[in-house]
Amino acid sequence: WVNTTKRMLKKPKAVFSIIVIVFLYGTGLFAPVIAPYHYNEQNLMEVREGPSVDHVLGTDFIGRDVLSRVIFSLRTNLIVTFAAVATGSILLGVSLGLISGYFGGRTDTILMRIGEIFLAFPGLLLVILIAATIKPRILEWVRDFEDATGYQGLVRSGLVDYFVVFGALTIFSWVGMARLVRGQVLALKELEYVEAARAMGASSQRIILVHLLPNALPTIIVMTTIGLGATAGAEVVLSWLGIGIQPPVPSLGNMIQEGQNITILRNHPHLLVPPIIVVGLLIFAWNLLGDALNDILNPRSR
Repeated sequence: WVNTTKRMLKKPKAVFSIIVIVFLYGTGLFAPVIAPYHYNEQNLMEVREGPSVDHVLGTDFIGRDVLSRVIFSLRTNLIVTFAAVATGSILLGVSLGLISGYFGGRTDTILMRIGEIFLAFPGLLLVILIAATIKPRILEWVRDFEDATGYQGLVRSGLVDYFVVFGALTIFSWVGMARLVRGQVLALKELEYVEAARAMGASSQRIILVHLLPNALPTIIVMTTIGLGATAGAEVVLSWLGIGIQPPVPSLGNMIQEGQNITILRNHPHLLVPPIIVVGLLIFAWNLLGDALNDILNPRSR
């Protein structure tokens, strides 16, 4: 890990991407402290104003500070992206890939056929379908829970939106990682050190966790990094289509959707340009970091 960190610090593109990601997500993580205003604070006397001293990026249609909403939107993207990747790609994808590759046979056949069923359909379209059909039912259940218990605020806080979006993304994000890890394990389990461990009586669990997983980590890390960028973009697309994070909870996709009219772009570009720049910079940084990590962790690239 120390050597990898040293090599990473010598690569300008890795340093640049890390700085961008830490800065953007860092501001989102500490949004309540950093943002000059609350994301839903309105001033109807300052509607659609351009950048000024009080509002660095101007205000939107109902007088909310654009900079504050961008910062809080980054927090939304951070929560959804890391939750989806942690549960889908890492927890499900890595686990099922290790199991499928190591045990093979019927287990491998069943898991890979299930994955192929998911891959047979356009992933984003199915995510949209799931989010659009499941969300109303979950909202109804949560509202019934609020009425029965008297505990209010779950719907208003956006918790249901977070759960639906990251849940829909999780369902499809495991397949690519599982297939990749399976391929790595199929090659690794035939090597001499695995045969030696098996001959010495090591259990399957120990061989998987101690011998196979650490040697597959470089590929997993690169794939996860690239997947974070793709998931961040998917959250923005779902919110832009109106089935992701819903107002008043801020999202970069919602901000782009509100300002996508050509007339608005001409007369009030500050409503559309900041969220687009942030989205593009964020996805570019994740992809650049994945490329840099591939150069660092892949022995054939060194």
